[in-house]
Amino acid sequence: MSALRVTKGHGTGNDFVLVADAEGELELSPARRAAITDRRFGVGGDGLIRAVRSENLDEGRALLEEHPDAEWFMDYSNSDGSVAEMCGNGIRVFVHYLLETGLASLEPGHSIAIGTRAGVRDVHRLADGYAADLGRWGLDGSEPLVRARELPVARPGLGISVGNPHVVVALASDAELDALDLSAAPVIEPAPRGGANVEFVVPSDPLVVDGIGRIRMRVHERGSGETLSCGTGAAAAALAVRHWAGSSAPNEWRVSVPGGVLGVRMFAAEDGEHVGLSGPAVLTFDAELTDVG
Repeated sequence: MSALRVTKGHGTGNDFVLVADAEGELELSPARRAAITDRRFGVGGDGLIRAVRSENLDEGRALLEEHPDAEWFMDYSNSDGSVAEMCGNGIRVFVHYLLETGLASLEPGHSIAIGTRAGVRDVHRLADGYAADLGRWGLDGSEPLVRARELPVARPGLGISVGNPHVVVALASDAELDALDLSAAPVIEPAPRGGANVEFVVPSDPLVVDGIGRIRMRVHERGSGETLSCGTGAAAAALAVRHWAGSSAPNEWRVSVPGGVLGVRMFAAEDGEHVGLSGPAVLTFDAELTDVG
């Protein structure tokens, strides 16, 4: 097998293996993707991101009909090899990777359109990171019960879609959040078709400081387990807390995750309210793989 050139990157500790495959020619089966992201026998990561020109992927070609400027498609999969619709931290790291490898150019203050399985997402380059428009969000109408290890009783959750599915659960204290054992997947009753990421969130006291809402969060991602951060999960958590807090709650939030802090902003758009995510993107090393997968 020929060597595979990969790059490791992360956004607030949510880490990814990135592969350039502009022509869409690589054979990356779910098993091979899982082998590459395995933390003991592979490079290790919460997911794998393949950079493909949209014209060379069926999902990308469909998007180009309405968004001809979406030259690049983020082909994202979880660490178990399963395909996912979107990744909020991943799309920032993906754009940073495109820029650092010369596959795209983007000046600070400007945006680039990226194809994903959740649709086209615009990513804005900031002076110290990136901000992604995650698109229109919505309540999915579900309020399932969620059980987790070290959580004495099942808690109600709120189903939210941010291009991918989430269930957000409010906890009473930092101590309760810290005590959770997320080494096993939380049990959602009734179980959503296709699964969901589960966010456990604690509002800060006071909730709002200088007009900005503040919360802490831990997350169990479907297909990856507990991660140090989840971008779409941070957005879902902020949206859920705003929903519970009522009409006086702010539209700007700071979400503390084990890997750092993310910014979330809700804003009006032509097709309804959108949610944006901002934060850092870091590339850590390059490598060549010859015997993984």
